[in-house]
Amino acid sequence: MLFVAESAKSKVAELMEGQGLTGDYFVRVEVTSGGCSGLSYKMDFDNEVKENDQVFEDNGVKVVTDLKSFLYLCNTTMEFSGGLNGKGFYFNNPNAARTCGCGESFAV
Repeated sequence: MLFVAESAKSKVAELMEGQGLTGDYFVRVEVTSGGCSGLSYKMDFDNEVKENDQVFEDNGVKVVTDLKSFLYLCNTTMEFSGGLNGKGFYFNNPNAARTCGCGESFAV
């Protein structure tokens, strides 16, 4: 399961509305190679579910990830932090053994 914090829910809704995206769009989250710690998060809006995608809905937000990424993201919570010292969207990932200082990448 992938979870969505209230802070992320509000920001996702705001961004989707601002971009004029309809209800058939969702948040796609992927884990890619790269970053200081070896693995990075990638997030975008999409409206096409692919074969072997894992589909979740939490807090009214539909989140989709490919099967390989889900192995790294299981039980992760997507959060959002705004303001002067905010870091934008970030992931509270219980599977990460370590993260880099900026929080953009992780290792397992």
